[in-house]
Amino acid sequence: MVIAVTTLAALSFLFASLLVLAHRKLHVDEDPRIDAAHQLLPESNCGACGFPGCLGLAEAMVEGSALPGKCTVINEEEREFIAQFLGVDAGAEEKVVARLACAGGTNVSRNRAHYEGLRSCRGAALIAGGGKGCFWGCLGLGDCELVCDLDAIFMDEHELPVVIDDACTACGDCVDACPKDLFSLHPVSHRLWVACKNLEHGDAPLEDCEVACDACGKCAVDAPDAITMVDNLPVVDYDRNHDVRSAIDRCPTGAIVWFDAEKGPQTGRAAKRIIRQSARLATTT
Repeated sequence: MVIAVTTLAALSFLFASLLVLAHRKLHVDEDPRIDAAHQLLPESNCGACGFPGCLGLAEAMVEGSALPGKCTVINEEEREFIAQFLGVDAGAEEKVVARLACAGGTNVSRNRAHYEGLRSCRGAALIAGGGKGCFWGCLGLGDCELVCDLDAIFMDEHELPVVIDDACTACGDCVDACPKDLFSLHPVSHRLWVACKNLEHGDAPLEDCEVACDACGKCAVDAPDAITMVDNLPVVDYDRNHDVRSAIDRCPTGAIVWFDAEKGPQTGRAAKRIIRQSARLATTT
């Protein structure tokens, strides 16, 4: 018994000594500026900067491999303050936000079936696609709003998600949450936007949604360098000159819009004015 206790005590002393020596040899002092820079960041850990959280960005800024401008959540004044603290340039990154490829709120679109169950877009989508007349349209049950921790998305009076650009950090949670794949992340300079994912051609889709794209192709004709028709839907090539607001002018339904920095999505002159504020009557099949 005495031998066993003595042996354990000796081993404990040996391992403790080895840990002390390893700590002295391998210890690396952390630059105190990392913690200070971390506290100056929003600590939202949204990942929009490309680093695993605000601490990762703080470490990169102190190391010199990233500039404060990588954080698009804080404002310009806050970026300048961090830059002055670290003695570096502020840098600049274009803000990226979530965009919704649908404008079919309840005032312009209709359901073909009544859904009863868990109030979830993902749950509804499992039941014959959700019951909405337009198979590709937003189901309006707010999964995106629920997962947005920064309250950058709210459901409007027509059960359609609205993204608040100033609050959006491009974390991508709404992209993952939407079962219809209607959200994608884009720089705010991508102002020409197709707010529809309907792939049908002609007037038939308009029976279910007044603002659906009918594949008329007028936008592609008016802006051939920026837009091509793919599977009956306009596709904007953002690698080319897409600063062409004229592309929305002749769209008869307003399915292609221009994001104005102050007024939000704007439709063209030919688009039918939306007057109805109440929900369109649902039809059952």
